[in-house]
Amino acid sequence: MLYKKLRTMPTIHTVCALREAKGIIIKMNLNYKALDLISDIYGESFYLLDSKQFIINLNELQTAFRKIYSNSHIAYSYKTNYTPKLCKIVDQLGGYAEIVSDMEYELTKRIGVKPEKVIFNGPYKNHNAVCELLLSGGTVNIDSIYELDIIKQIADENPKKTLNVGIRCNFDIGDNVVSRFGFDINSEDFNKVLSFVATCNNINLIGIHCHFATRCLETWTERAKGMIKLIDDRLGDSPEYVDLGGGLFGKMGDSLKAQFDYYIPTYEDYANAVAKKFAEHYPDQKPMLFIEPGSALVGDAMKFAAKVINIKVVRGKPIATLLGSIYNINPTLNKKNPPIHVYHKSLDAIKAYENLDFGGFTCIESDYMYRGYTGGLEVGDYIVFDNVGSYSLVLKPPFILPNFAVVEYNDVSNKVELIKRRENFDDLFHTFQF
Repeated sequence: MLYKKLRTMPTIHTVCALREAKGIIIKMNLNYKALDLISDIYGESFYLLDSKQFIINLNELQTAFRKIYSNSHIAYSYKTNYTPKLCKIVDQLGGYAEIVSDMEYELTKRIGVKPEKVIFNGPYKNHNAVCELLLSGGTVNIDSIYELDIIKQIADENPKKTLNVGIRCNFDIGDNVVSRFGFDINSEDFNKVLSFVATCNNINLIGIHCHFATRCLETWTERAKGMIKLIDDRLGDSPEYVDLGGGLFGKMGDSLKAQFDYYIPTYEDYANAVAKKFAEHYPDQKPMLFIEPGSALVGDAMKFAAKVINIKVVRGKPIATLLGSIYNINPTLNKKNPPIHVYHKSLDAIKAYENLDFGGFTCIESDYMYRGYTGGLEVGDYIVFDNVGSYSLVLKPPFILPNFAVVEYNDVSNKVELIKRRENFDDLFHTFQF
């Protein structure tokens, strides 16, 4: 298939494509011709990764916190986007891995993350993964009472090993949501886990953790205040770390910001709301302060390029069908239009449309990737969707078609590199019995 496509390309493109297929980086500017060349090599639609933007985001977020509270650290949320290249970057820059499954733990090992830089959260934890991580020096944050039996067994079987654990804490932060994560700090279960870690000789309670889904700035202030109060009232001594979890807004274009009915905080806003509380309460800069960003780092570090396959008008409504779906860019199915850029195949006689919707390739009626586009459009154009790095790649189901390729692209270096090949039918079918 690759060979058939390459035969129709100019000689120089053929050479570049063959080299790229072997993993060699080539240079190009992002325009229609560049997108079409990537399409010839990797498929008509694809993700564009910008790891340099990811690095910028990580450094800026960490700097914002460390300017106020120097003992601040980032534990990247693998579940948000576990592209290995991004996870490696976090490790290389001194960050931690925040994982919620044995699958993600396996990824940390393949990347080469040291166990002491791994934090295991989540409502379900595989026994073997918990055992291996604890015995290797990693940290497990206890989420529910059932986990005590697992950890007690590991502690009893390894009396000479010190096991590092944290406790996930749940309290009211004023968001009118009852989170399902962690222990209600006013419950008997919370008292049980405190008693357990206090009486088990080889259990080391090194930290406390909380996680709430809301990204609103005011709730981050409440997280910080609640955790500090919990330490003062219930723990006495400060633990080695306090982890405030994830749920931060990242960078986004004005068109996306305008669709929210509240202010979108900056990295500095979050730092002022949280780090100042810790700096005031702990002037010696102890304990370690962790945050677990995912979307805040990777949201604007990935785009999705989808080719226009068809345009039709149904009862006066113009609709374009793209080779892509809402599940490729927004599998959480919120109603917001992502920022887009249209790359035209030709600038001659482009037909103009008003209030056109971009529909996906699936047979789900609600599969719209963007609503209300006004402007020129032709079959063969590319629609590039911005801010799609959060959850898109990892939540896309194997529905109708396999997922698309991921290529590394950066406007500054003008380089393209394969990050993840396009999935094929065998990838989906090989687990079934035929």
